[in-house]
Amino acid sequence: MTAPESPRHYVSWFRQAAPYIHAFRGRTFVIGFDGEVAQGALAQALAQDCNLLAALGIRLVLVHGARPQIEAELARRGLKAKYHKGLRVTDAAALECVKAAMGVTRLEIEALLSQGLPNTPMAGAYMRVTGGNFITAKPVGVMDGVDYQYTGAVRKIVAEEISADLDQNNVVLISPIGVSPAGEIFNLSLEEVAEAVAVSLQAEKLIFLCDAPGVTDARGRLIDAITADEAAQLLKKPKRLTEDLGLYLPCCVRATRAGVKRAHLVDRDVDGGLLLELFTHEGVGTVVTRDPLAQLREATIDDVAAIVGLIAPLEADGTLVRRGRERLEMEIGRFSVLEHDGVILGCAALYPFSKDKAAELACLAVNPDYRRLGYGEQLLHYMERRARKAGLKRLFVLTTRTAHWFIERGFKEAGIDSLPREKRELYNWQRRSKVLGKAL
Repeated sequence: MTAPESPRHYVSWFRQAAPYIHAFRGRTFVIGFDGEVAQGALAQALAQDCNLLAALGIRLVLVHGARPQIEAELARRGLKAKYHKGLRVTDAAALECVKAAMGVTRLEIEALLSQGLPNTPMAGAYMRVTGGNFITAKPVGVMDGVDYQYTGAVRKIVAEEISADLDQNNVVLISPIGVSPAGEIFNLSLEEVAEAVAVSLQAEKLIFLCDAPGVTDARGRLIDAITADEAAQLLKKPKRLTEDLGLYLPCCVRATRAGVKRAHLVDRDVDGGLLLELFTHEGVGTVVTRDPLAQLREATIDDVAAIVGLIAPLEADGTLVRRGRERLEMEIGRFSVLEHDGVILGCAALYPFSKDKAAELACLAVNPDYRRLGYGEQLLHYMERRARKAGLKRLFVLTTRTAHWFIERGFKEAGIDSLPREKRELYNWQRRSKVLGKAL
């Protein structure tokens, strides 16, 4: 009996998520979210997702904000909010509102994280949530003639104490309030605190839940991955950024440059967005990295299994000539691979004929789910550069089904006589492959 479609999809997704589960166990994630998330409709779903992450062995640090709660407290006391260049000016009266709002918000988050009712995703769970005086603060001071008073900046993170709590399998919840060595209390921004904590812990990930799907291009399309340098260029065009992106993206840039492996921007209004971003290869937000996620490199023996997986379907339908695993292992030095976020998505091989200053480009294959992302073209350009570096002057391919793709990229039809003699003698007349060539 065939399993129903939805269970099959569930099993397939679970298996695809397994490598991420293995990779994330014991890693530190810092998740920043504002007061809109804490009081929003998906706050309980976020708590359940955080519980799942902790159950999978991920070391969690949560940094919450409370801007709308502070605004409500100011209004309740008949006070007006004061801002300068997007940063709150915190006088003595506003500081009392900050303390009240932060305290209540923190308690509400702790309550959400402490659930364990039967028939819920947190059934049987017990999350120990801890906090402490982990942040030493300093005053922002006077800027442009404006005294920010009790608005502060991070001076130091006591990382060893946070790590000690994480070592005890606790979830650390941090409110963006810091104390100076003189005992003064300062109001801090959640994004600065989250960034500073992630950097001090050298976290695997810094994640912000924000008011946008992620970073988008000029046409409004989501950019799923971006380097810190590319993001820095986007920051020069602030009109393209939402309020949250304007605050969080600079933190992502600085954090990845300072050693945090990945920074993620995830839509706070997508139920389960955090899990989809972390446990699916495509993700749903934008990931910021110091170096590009997609990397082209020469293959190693450890890549053989992945290459077999890529080319086997093409061998089965006759697009590629069959190669046994033993032959692949012997010829692995001929192959290059395109690796995206640790997953091999494409491969190609180069077989040089030095006497003719030519090389055959073979086994160009890309995972079917990623063929519209330009990875095939990236592989082609990489192999062309590799051929030029070897002093070769011409590439040729033998193909039965992809001639047009190569022609669109500068290859021209050529006769069998144009092949190097060694290759010509091995030509398979049954396949009747077309010969295409390109000068380098």
